[in-house]
Amino acid sequence: MLLSPAEAALDANALTKKYFGNDAPWYLDRIPLFESSDTTITDVYYYRWGIFRAHQRDLGANGYISTEFLNNVGWQTQPWASLNDATGFHLLEGRWCRDRRFKEDYAKFIFSDQSNTRQFSESMGAAVWQGYLVDGVAADAIARLGDMQKVFNAWADVFDKSKNLYWVEPLRDATEYTIASIDATGGKDGFTGGDSFRPSINSYQYANAKAIAQIAALKGGMQSVVDDYNARASSLKKNVQASLWNSTFQHFIDRLQVSNEYVKYWDPIRGRELVGFVPWTHDLPDDTTAFAQAWKHVLNTNELAGPRGLRTNEPSYQYYMKQYRYEGTEPECQWNGPVWPFQETQVLAGLANFLDHYPTGSSAGVIGTKDYIRLLKQYAQLHYNPERGGILDLEEDYHPDTGAPIVGLKRSPHYFHSGYIDLILSGLVGIRPRADDTLEVNPLVDPAAISYFRADRILYHGHDIAVQWDASGSKYGTAGLQVQIDGKVVASSPTLKRLQVPISRVNPPAIARPIAKSIQLQSNTAYPKGSVSVAGADVAAVHSAIDGRIFFYPESDVANGWDSPAGSGAEIWYEIDFGSQVTVNGADIAFFANNGQGFDVPGKYRVQAYNGSWKDVGNSQYGATVANGITVAKWTSTDVTKVRLVFTPKDGKKVRLVELKVY
Repeated sequence: MLLSPAEAALDANALTKKYFGNDAPWYLDRIPLFESSDTTITDVYYYRWGIFRAHQRDLGANGYISTEFLNNVGWQTQPWASLNDATGFHLLEGRWCRDRRFKEDYAKFIFSDQSNTRQFSESMGAAVWQGYLVDGVAADAIARLGDMQKVFNAWADVFDKSKNLYWVEPLRDATEYTIASIDATGGKDGFTGGDSFRPSINSYQYANAKAIAQIAALKGGMQSVVDDYNARASSLKKNVQASLWNSTFQHFIDRLQVSNEYVKYWDPIRGRELVGFVPWTHDLPDDTTAFAQAWKHVLNTNELAGPRGLRTNEPSYQYYMKQYRYEGTEPECQWNGPVWPFQETQVLAGLANFLDHYPTGSSAGVIGTKDYIRLLKQYAQLHYNPERGGILDLEEDYHPDTGAPIVGLKRSPHYFHSGYIDLILSGLVGIRPRADDTLEVNPLVDPAAISYFRADRILYHGHDIAVQWDASGSKYGTAGLQVQIDGKVVASSPTLKRLQVPISRVNPPAIARPIAKSIQLQSNTAYPKGSVSVAGADVAAVHSAIDGRIFFYPESDVANGWDSPAGSGAEIWYEIDFGSQVTVNGADIAFFANNGQGFDVPGKYRVQAYNGSWKDVGNSQYGATVANGITVAKWTSTDVTKVRLVFTPKDGKKVRLVELKVY
């Protein structure tokens, strides 16, 4: 039976409830929906939205950022817990979120003086431009233009004018233990050192320069800036292709910038690395059959193609998979062979670009859509952790032969140093975002592997769009490819092909920015301060209930919040001292529940306000307690210096207060 667009539309309530349980309201109006005949690819799509949600850290008046780790790490920028190496991925994932606040708050913060913009090499400017291509809000991209130029130009200190290329220490490229850094020590180490002209940083700067030129053109009246940054991008493109392409390896590889007893300046490294595909991630290479040959290396099982994922370098390398670094007895991250979601994402994004708009290279037949889907599914499978009973849990790195995680440290679960949502929507579904008033769709689907898919509730240039494929017509009632705008079919094809349709540009919903006044990022030594009625409570755990993080993962190594004693009929309170008078009128309360671990929501709760004396808040509207979701409380605006959440745990059950956000 032929289904109308409305009948074919995915059920938002059912899908968000299925995948997110009681936390579904957070996702309901924020995420595009997706389904496909491949349940692994589909399930991981929703898991990755869960990762996106879990890594949104509320900084209070400074807005939201995306974190890389759920737990604090020593090299993050304090007090925010920010790291800029994964920002490009975070913004590309976030461009598909219907609530633009997350990517815009983050972009503003990460380009600000409060961020460490030089901590790692990055493609942040390029990601800002890519976000504009989806939402079409020029003002948001233009607002970052000055800071983008400032950050770009700061990298001049690692620009070699004799080669017209950038160099970087692999560690600062977020890629410790590369061929360059290991060989620069004579094979003894490789955590630091190994400065080299890498395809990565030069591709990032190429893409950032192009983005600056495009945003300057969008603003208008800045032709000198447009010409300057286009010229810089052209120079980088020319020199990456002339100097970093190695015809022997048929691959983009590093050249060494360091010179010592082991290695010499400008010598090429002695092997292929997965980073050599980053030029395609940012559309740098020319479309030639010679460059296309690089893609055969991700298919060759003796080279970069591992049985369970892509190797970061090849088994032929002398120090392939040699473990150098440990935390205690546990292995640490190294990129001398292990599978790395970071670079898997870059390769798949680059392959999607290659298959979409490199006609000369793709016609050479080295690699095709069938390979894209196979590699995408292989990447999706990595998200299932065999060491935790096969649950969805993305870790830092994996053994290429077994697919088992290598680094299993406390910081590692549900790691956000990669992308996936963007690979699905811009790759598999094939939405190719553009700056003009055109919606272009070119799915990368192997019909033998994916018999149907539908993606809808995608906010593009202010419109709701949907893309649907049904090979036989048995799923949606009509065979072929359909593109819908605001519930109407605007283009179709009986076969998979590129479709382009005009689309007007309308303003997306305005960003709402309620500010939580309770956030304390760093410790319990400054206001606002948390305290509890329980003697001897762990200070760090008490603080974590106001640290701006909300997630409900059950693993003990990522426990988040403060745990009360088991219920015995007595009331317990959690207090926030603001240190001065503030006006408050509501709270979002996050309770964790897990029956097997002895946690449940409280039997009852109330909120008290202090301004000289404690009183229950007036005209209170207490939402029902929600396990692993948000309990909402509202009351009449009140001037306070302190508030308390007073609750009674159920008999024999503990209450974990994940977060108490007061507005």
